[in-house]
Amino acid sequence: MKFVIRFLIMSFILFPSAIFAQGKYQGTDPVGTVSYSLPKTVLSFDVTAVCRHFYAGPYADYAKKYLGINVKDKNSVSYSLASVNMTPFMEADQSRRFLAVPGSRGTESFLALTAQGLISVGDGNFGSVSKWRFPAPGNGDFSEKGVSSNLTSEAATLYRKVKNDSAYNTVTVRQDMVVEKSLEERAREAADMIISFRKKKIQIVTGNTDATFSGEAMGAVIQELDNLEKEYMTLFTGYSETSVQEMKFDVVPSPENERQIYVAFRLSDEKGLVSADNVSGRPYLLEVVPDKIPSASGEVKPLKNVNYAVYRIPAVCRLKLTDGMNLVLQDRVPVYQLGEESTFTLNSK
Repeated sequence: MKFVIRFLIMSFILFPSAIFAQGKYQGTDPVGTVSYSLPKTVLSFDVTAVCRHFYAGPYADYAKKYLGINVKDKNSVSYSLASVNMTPFMEADQSRRFLAVPGSRGTESFLALTAQGLISVGDGNFGSVSKWRFPAPGNGDFSEKGVSSNLTSEAATLYRKVKNDSAYNTVTVRQDMVVEKSLEERAREAADMIISFRKKKIQIVTGNTDATFSGEAMGAVIQELDNLEKEYMTLFTGYSETSVQEMKFDVVPSPENERQIYVAFRLSDEKGLVSADNVSGRPYLLEVVPDKIPSASGEVKPLKNVNYAVYRIPAVCRLKLTDGMNLVLQDRVPVYQLGEESTFTLNSK
């Protein structure tokens, strides 16, 4: 960057007509000047939240009756903050833009100081674009859990008329029909399977079984029974799925904010991470406390009829990010726009 700036300055000095070689100047700045902007600090937050979808089991209402346990019987969604990373970036403050004349004594060294706080429009570090993707919530899938049939056989008694010699008589006829099992019947069968798995494990461990298991074979059988029991238990206890949500939020401290407290982002119970202006979420507050910049020591006589350049001295600030009560993140960062402006001489007339 310094090499490019020096090259441009030398081009202005040695070849003043070169800038008009390709066409007419259409800018608004005076011809023959170079503009620069004072720096400002942008605080960028990369935030990660975890979304947890809970799907209640279809037999949750019967968990207490058949298994003696209390379980959640409603679907739910919850969000929790997983991580927060803060990165300070420097960009041009277009509200504080100044002009300099190339070729003047001190101009080249002035433009070479860009890394120390004097920047042009292209010097700012804007970071990378952040995208977030979040899957739409679905419904719980319990279709492949359990091995019992959904149908059962019921005996129905029918009546029909039978004619004899003198009259019609009513006789009973037994007929079996296939009907759908009730939800409680299926829950009872699933509970019976869970209890049978537990009994089999005890029998295998104690050796009270016709088959003999030892070593790795016993461990494999016990593990398989554990897996089957857990699968059947989800029909009562339900299960959870988690996904990750990532978003980027920027905070630009302003000297006009007297309290220096900003809403960095919000966390909603329904939508997860949302912007600072979305009041549906809980706010995460950023407090910026600038350290006082002491006055410079020494006596300098003011000069008359001089050209000068303006630059910024950043204020070192203590940053605290909280959820209103708990501290989430803290750091010390130089913030240019909360500091002071000063000048130095370019050349004397």
